[in-house]
Amino acid sequence: MPQPADHDVRFAALRKTVATVAALNLGYFGVEAIVALAIGSVALFADSVDFLEDATVNLLVLVALGWSAARRRAVGVILAALLIMPGVAAAVTAAGKLMSAEPMVPEPMLLTLTGMGALAVNALAASLLARFRAHAGSLVRAAFLSARNDVIANVAIIGAGLATAATASIWPDLIVGLGILLLNLDAAREVYEAAMAEGDDDLAPRP
Repeated sequence: MPQPADHDVRFAALRKTVATVAALNLGYFGVEAIVALAIGSVALFADSVDFLEDATVNLLVLVALGWSAARRRAVGVILAALLIMPGVAAAVTAAGKLMSAEPMVPEPMLLTLTGMGALAVNALAASLLARFRAHAGSLVRAAFLSARNDVIANVAIIGAGLATAATASIWPDLIVGLGILLLNLDAAREVYEAAMAEGDDDLAPRP
């Protein structure tokens, strides 16, 4: 059982980590959204929405960390729903591109470089959250899973950029964008299950 002083230090460290990750996500959302719109990339647009969703997840976690287990369960369900949003954005954007008379092929160099920047940001976020993921129930698990999935998505985006350069086709970008949908649906399921099992933990603040 952690001593009160150790607990307070750990809780403060968790709050600082979550706030840092929220700021990183919000900052790169702007970068990726601008590039996605400029080059017509489904995958980058879905990933930019994912950055905005990640920032929202982390801000909700920051607010709810000191709440009771019952209230954290409710927030966990909300976070599970939020994890679906990037996939929905990808599906809508992909449908619009497929219905376009002359769909734009994303510029492969910008697609690849932006994906590499996103990978660096998400790898840092995942590494910061990793040490807390098993000790704070569904809330921090949601933030960690979102960052982890983003790392996987960013590797795929880099691959899409290279494939687009080789084929000059819209399909690598579209396939990766829809893959983000499936990845986030699975993360949403995991967070929902963790939320239903939410209980008291040692990261609630001491009275």
